[in-house]
Amino acid sequence: MTDVIDSGLADARVPAALASLLDAWLQRDGALAAIKDAASGRYEFANAALLRFLGREAEAVIGHTDAELFDAPVVSALRAADQSALLHGAPFSSEHRIERDGQRHDFSVLRIVDEQDGRRRIAALWIDLAPQRHQQTQLATALAQIEQLQKANESLRRELADQALRDPASGLYTRAHFEDQLRREVDLSTREHREFSIVFIELDPLADAVRAHGEAAHKRILEALGRLLRSGTRAMDASCRLDDRRFAVLLSGVGLATAHSRMESIRRQCASQIVVLDGQELTFTVSMGIASFPHTAHTREELLGACETAIAEARRRGGNHVTLAAIPFEPR
Repeated sequence: MTDVIDSGLADARVPAALASLLDAWLQRDGALAAIKDAASGRYEFANAALLRFLGREAEAVIGHTDAELFDAPVVSALRAADQSALLHGAPFSSEHRIERDGQRHDFSVLRIVDEQDGRRRIAALWIDLAPQRHQQTQLATALAQIEQLQKANESLRRELADQALRDPASGLYTRAHFEDQLRREVDLSTREHREFSIVFIELDPLADAVRAHGEAAHKRILEALGRLLRSGTRAMDASCRLDDRRFAVLLSGVGLATAHSRMESIRRQCASQIVVLDGQELTFTVSMGIASFPHTAHTREELLGACETAIAEARRRGGNHVTLAAIPFEPR
């Protein structure tokens, strides 16, 4: 017969095999087990794990009460839980926090009331919640790390997708992105009756001194123009490079007057921009043509044509100029 049975579980009419199994489980998991007399509150049984936790020999626990083993706040909590178990008459669970040797222990305690020969006993099983909560903390940390990794992967995916849509020389979006955004904006504006503008931008012929530096100078100018267009437009706008000298900006929800004001500011910045290459100061200017939907055109094709006509007029005026597309007169 096991020590557990000899110490009291046999008296509770627990079959020997079940008592042995329970004893093995308690020893494996380090659970604390105790039996008290309900009337006196004195311990009749305490397993080895409970004795180790209390730091006492069996003689100093068996026959003693909680008041002799724990601090007053713990005693009050244990007594209240015992009374609740007696009142419920069914398995009763509670949690207790106990400070021991400078360490905090959180226990989940399951109590069962047993009555034999007119006497009632309270059997209690104490489960230390620290391993479970440590595991929960580890799981929460792992989940947080997974979430952070997913966010990082999603950010990288968006960054890579964005890079695939950008021209490496200027940092602006490609023609394909411009065409896609233009189709969407036309559909949106048609449904919601809102205006938007597009701007064609073209590098004016470079001075001989700039052309003398060849491709390196052209690359520096593309970089400078790309920076000016990105800083001078909103996140919702689309600044794109269409070909070697042609650029485009789609200004969402912006009419002709506002578009002209913004592009005139960028034109002046381009004219005053100084690009340094091999100690030489290089300058450049741009021509711009602006058209709006639906004021200057009612279809995508008409809009692009109106913008083309406007930039041709800007070039005809000698470049370094912003020209608005004409608003057609429509008689009633």
